[in-house]
Amino acid sequence: MPKGFEFCVPKAAKAVPAGPDWIHEIKYDGYRARLVRDGEAVRLESKAGLDWTWRFPWIVETARKLRQARFAIDGEIVILDVRGISDFDALHSGKHNAEAQLYAFDLVELGGDDLRQLPLFERKAELDKLLRQRAEGIFVAPFEPGAIGPDLFEAACRFELEGIVSKHRERRYRPRTCDWLKIKNRAHPAMSRRFE
Repeated sequence: MPKGFEFCVPKAAKAVPAGPDWIHEIKYDGYRARLVRDGEAVRLESKAGLDWTWRFPWIVETARKLRQARFAIDGEIVILDVRGISDFDALHSGKHNAEAQLYAFDLVELGGDDLRQLPLFERKAELDKLLRQRAEGIFVAPFEPGAIGPDLFEAACRFELEGIVSKHRERRYRPRTCDWLKIKNRAHPAMSRRFE
């Protein structure tokens, strides 16, 4: 089975970078996870290394249906409400585990190849190819380029979302010197939680 990987953990920031080389993703409110498949063996793990393969069957079943049999995805386990907004309380309750999906935002390994040295935009292109036509169970995190970042953050706050994560499109996946930036909506309930 492909090895697990160390997570790239975003640093808190107060301002959204607006240069053309940055991309911006909505920050979904859920559980960070890694999804690793090697043939029929699929493992879904929490940031703390807990085995959640049994807990979120839809994600695991979707992973097994993909044509590529070896990959490692970085993402967020979420339950979406009718508006398509992540509902942390529903996820945390444990009552809706069968509805949980993976919001996939990075591809760390594919077909036995370690992709961490590739620039982010190439990893995202490979992730898009991997998950093409798989809109349910595991879905690709949409992102917006460059100058739109500050406006996207304002919109995220207006819609009562947790915030955004900004990443430089050319950077490698570097957990120990992670340069991803998270800009949080200070009015969101996640600000008062002790864990994520």
